Amino acid sequence: MKKFKPYYAVIFTSTQNENIKGYSDMANVMEELAKQQPGFIGLDSARNDVGITVSYWESLEAIKNWKQHTDHLVAQQKGRQDWYSWYNVRICKVEREYEFNK
Repeated sequence: MKKFKPYYAVIFTSTQNENIKGYSDMANVMEELAKQQPGFIGLDSARNDVGITVSYWESLEAIKNWKQHTDHLVAQQKGRQDWYSWYNVRICKVEREYEFNK
């Protein structure tokens, strides 16, 4: 049996305003920046009417550091000010996982 080390998932769910000029560019920059952060594991994202981005982290400390990163703080402010009509953040501990791959 493969040994599994628990990790954390940050689930960011959102709806956007009509004017999202610059959003896509900022999202790409934030994704690349997140990948460079200590403790970052990976990211999944999908958007239709509601967007869901799940980022995976080794620890709560790594999540805290990412939330407080200067460039990320600027993006968060821009999101609240311009792009999002609503968002929700959930931080969960992943105790196990499995997948299917054909």
